[in-house]
Amino acid sequence: MVRKLLTLVLLGFGVALAQAQGFRGLSLGTSYPEIGVQPGESVNLTLTLKNYGLPPGVVRVQVAEAPQGWQASLIGGGRLVRAVYLAPDGEATLTLRLQPPKEVKPGTYRFLVRAEGLGHTASLPIGLVVGQGLPQRLSLEAELPILKGPPTSSFRYRVTLKNESDRDLLVSLEYEAPKGWQVTFTPAFSSQQVTSLPIKAGESKDLDVEVSLPKDTKADTYGLTLRAAAGEAKAELALTLEVTGRPEVRFTTKEGRLSGQVVAGRENAVKLVVKNEGSAPAKNLSFSAMEPSGWEVKFEPDKLDALDPGQEQEVTARIKPSPKAVTGDYMVTLSLSGSDGLSESLDYRATVVRSSLWGLVGVGIMAVALLVLGFAVNRFGRR
Repeated sequence: MVRKLLTLVLLGFGVALAQAQGFRGLSLGTSYPEIGVQPGESVNLTLTLKNYGLPPGVVRVQVAEAPQGWQASLIGGGRLVRAVYLAPDGEATLTLRLQPPKEVKPGTYRFLVRAEGLGHTASLPIGLVVGQGLPQRLSLEAELPILKGPPTSSFRYRVTLKNESDRDLLVSLEYEAPKGWQVTFTPAFSSQQVTSLPIKAGESKDLDVEVSLPKDTKADTYGLTLRAAAGEAKAELALTLEVTGRPEVRFTTKEGRLSGQVVAGRENAVKLVVKNEGSAPAKNLSFSAMEPSGWEVKFEPDKLDALDPGQEQEVTARIKPSPKAVTGDYMVTLSLSGSDGLSESLDYRATVVRSSLWGLVGVGIMAVALLVLGFAVNRFGRR
């Protein structure tokens, strides 16, 4: 809005100045009437035709002079234009499109655009210097070239891609990263991933580059390279990603079963396995249990100072049910905890059974009772 207001003020100042100097007539101009271009490059120039102090009317426009083999067209509103209507102190914008022949030699080529009407004439000479255009060039810059976090984080770089040449380019996007990494390119404020995108001459575009890592990526500093290419134009950008370690412990039984039989009043060994599947050592691991009343649970070992990434350790939980425990299922919760808030647990269903020794004792008692009964019958029965 401010830009539009400033433009209107400047235009009004220009009209007032022209009127103050007594100028009346037609003005035909462009910001850069002589430019350098690459061989084979087409050019679009913006022309401004203005009426200074004349009555309204139609003004005819044409490309009066053009080098042999070149195609020169005046376009307005997306169509070829031969005439323009101008109100008093009004103006119109036209596009001069210049297309070279297939085999154009380096050198300077001259064009002449003319406007005639309302009793006045305006001419504009145009010069193209073929062979002096800007070389194709791209640049890549990152807002934050170094990011840091655990491997489970979402890493996102904001990158600016700029076309520093004087022609429009279709730019392809590539990357070089460690194996297993996933890298995607998304235009800023968009959700559509891209592998290439068009960029106009002198234009810049912001991209979000998102990097996803495997969960088991070890803590370290890694490099990532982004590449942009369009013909001879190439650009590279080196990024850094500092992966911080994070332990992830899996805690389960050795056989994977979460239930088993235990004998009342006896220690019952349950084999457990602790494995660090994270990217940093798991430190200060200790074991505990939540058991039914009258039960005892001991761990061997009961502590682990550290468990490196990928390492596993066998731990034995010795579960001793109460001697008075009746036959049935009971739940025992086995837990581990460590530094940095690390915590894991599992629920083990313990089925209590009676000892076979007590069964033998019962059989013995019954046998003794039968012997005593037989002896009594044999002795007192005869009387």
